[in-house]
Amino acid sequence: MSSMRRWLVAGGVVVCIGVGGPLPAAVGAGHVEAGTTLYHERCSPCHGADGKAMTPMAQALTPKPRNHTDGAYMNRLSDAQIATVIKNGGAAVGKSPLMPPQPDLSPQQLTDLVAFVRTLAVPPYHPQ
Repeated sequence: MSSMRRWLVAGGVVVCIGVGGPLPAAVGAGHVEAGTTLYHERCSPCHGADGKAMTPMAQALTPKPRNHTDGAYMNRLSDAQIATVIKNGGAAVGKSPLMPPQPDLSPQQLTDLVAFVRTLAVPPYHPQ
């Protein structure tokens, strides 16, 4: 009887996990909320909280930081291209050396940042 009880408990745990859905931090899936936090901590001093790059710091820089709301430009970039600029900095991809690299970000954090940056584009980004 105790063997049957263990199987029922184990089965109940499996069912509960299944009902709960996928794990919230699945690798490869960008989480906009987490990306928002990172963006505001690391990117907004130059790119602005709204992504328009109209901050006092941005106005003092030459060249100016990228306006992330410019969908005509941003929507042409792949997620990998955006992640590379974030991870390696502007100079690594022929862009402004003023864009600092962020080598300490994990792959998930990069994916989260890209997911948030995608929400800023006007017109909105629609993956092909």
